[in-house]
Amino acid sequence: MTCSLDSTGLKRLHREWRRRTSPRLALALDAVQGPFNVGAIVRTAAAMRVEHVWLLGEAPELDSDKVGKTALGTHRYLSWSRVDTPEDLAEQVHTAGYSLVGVELADPATPLHELDLSADTCVVVGHEDRGIRAGLLDLCDHVGFVPQLGKVGSLNVATAAGIALYEVRRQHWMAVPQQ
Repeated sequence: MTCSLDSTGLKRLHREWRRRTSPRLALALDAVQGPFNVGAIVRTAAAMRVEHVWLLGEAPELDSDKVGKTALGTHRYLSWSRVDTPEDLAEQVHTAGYSLVGVELADPATPLHELDLSADTCVVVGHEDRGIRAGLLDLCDHVGFVPQLGKVGSLNVATAAGIALYEVRRQHWMAVPQQ
């Protein structure tokens, strides 16, 4: 019979997946303004074991009350800092040893699952309506997109960030031999 895991079972499950995950994952928010979007992104980032979040532009602080309504306190599991310019972001990301991967419906962009994201990766997502600013897109090592099949032209930024973070981790897990 299938049943939900108790707290001990959840801890074992999470510990097993942490053991299978060695590359680092970071995130950058380029002017993502909606506090509920930021909160949802923060909660997903904490679940995917993002190590650091960079905030650029008008993105709200991770510990603000409005972000906290959706993040439910998960910001405490993340380190974060604010940068002033796209150039500062790219410099800090690269100095920290990450590849900078923009998630944007742009020309040219590659489907995320076709990019090699198996090394240390920083995913950057942009403003809810305008996306990642052009100057930052030019500084990205890769630009990827989430393929979509329906008649809707784009995804909510929190949804796109969640899919991108999961794809990076999926590639990390695929690189580890199964036991």
